[in-house]
Amino acid sequence: MLEANAVMLIDKRTIEFILTDQQEELEDRAKDIICYRCEEELVDLSSTQAQVVIGVRRSGKSTLCRQVLQSKDVKFAYVDFDDERLANIEVSQLNDVLEILYKIYGDFKYLFIDEIQNIEGWHLFVNRMLRKKMHVIVTGSNAKLLSGELATHLSGRNKEIPLFPFSFREYCDMKGVDIDKKTTKAEAFRRAAFDDYSRQGGFPELLSIKDNKNYVKNLVDNILKRDIEQRYNIAYKAAFENLAHHLLNICPAIIVASDLANIFHFKSDHTAKNYVDYLKKAYLLIGVKKYSQKSKVRSVQEKVYAVDVAMMDQRDNAFAGENLGHRLETIVLIHLMRKCKMSGLDIYYLNERSGECDFLVCEKNKVIQAIQVSYDISAEKTKKREIKGLLLAAKQTGCNDLLLLTDHENNLIQDSGYAIKVQPVYDWSLGLGL
Repeated sequence: MLEANAVMLIDKRTIEFILTDQQEELEDRAKDIICYRCEEELVDLSSTQAQVVIGVRRSGKSTLCRQVLQSKDVKFAYVDFDDERLANIEVSQLNDVLEILYKIYGDFKYLFIDEIQNIEGWHLFVNRMLRKKMHVIVTGSNAKLLSGELATHLSGRNKEIPLFPFSFREYCDMKGVDIDKKTTKAEAFRRAAFDDYSRQGGFPELLSIKDNKNYVKNLVDNILKRDIEQRYNIAYKAAFENLAHHLLNICPAIIVASDLANIFHFKSDHTAKNYVDYLKKAYLLIGVKKYSQKSKVRSVQEKVYAVDVAMMDQRDNAFAGENLGHRLETIVLIHLMRKCKMSGLDIYYLNERSGECDFLVCEKNKVIQAIQVSYDISAEKTKKREIKGLLLAAKQTGCNDLLLLTDHENNLIQDSGYAIKVQPVYDWSLGLGL
């Protein structure tokens, strides 16, 4: 008779059936229409480090890894631990998984593992594979995969490759929209595509799904319940979910833990801080720190954004209008994150009594670009406010590269000895560099 706390292990025949199913699914997905993603260049298949592609669920991590492996024409084995049939697999059975993978795929030197963080103690297995000179490619949808287990147990033997939902450039590629031709017609098509992108967002599957709202609702629910509540044993689930939806409704927003604790009746500010941290680790929210030369100032008043504009209103009871300015700012931030991660740069926001600037791009401790985002600057008052923020950033940081991103204007403004470039976001976001 089994003891009360005994765990029923999955038998090897069942594991083989599941992994063979996954092999078939992988082969079927190879027929899908795909687009090139610049993060592919970051995956180094010759490295002895584990290549870790991490980001929000459904952002295309698996597809990117598969594209890289297939483009290099290497023989690899694949296992997806996000499969509900493997939900209760124990770390002690990972060697059985490896044995069955050899049986299915034959000899291989590349091992592709999806959502590895679902297995407690997975790092020991990956470490062993690296010692055996196996090239390991891993995906995960929780930052704890890197900040905790990887950093602690792999001792630097890992390379982080962040992936976000489709950029506008990738969206155009998938939609067949010409991004290079300089004609009135081509420009109009790009403009129309950006309007669609700013409403729909960049999750790859949304390009082929009509019921966007139900898709996003299920995605958010999955992240909240599966990636956060189960992983962190959230006691007050309803309050936590209300907090998550509240932040998605109001973002971009500066986090004040005491205010959140009061609104949702948490016992302490610490609980509110933890909950926000969990939302960021699951990549539902992206945080931007306040710019300051002082470390203690940078550690408070973080500003959070949704990881994609689809999260801002495509949910039940979101009760959100178009919020065109906030949507544009979110698109800019996510594209900046994509660019800066590729180049090793940091992003901050500036908020002073005398004014504010949406984004400061920094290389180490030097500000190399200041960016304001405003949907429409046709009103003189709005234009002056945005320019004031850029000039404040220039004077405080010594940065001369000033950019004002709008929905449609293209111009060059001279003010107080500074040149300010005005550019539409749809045009700016087609570029890969700063």
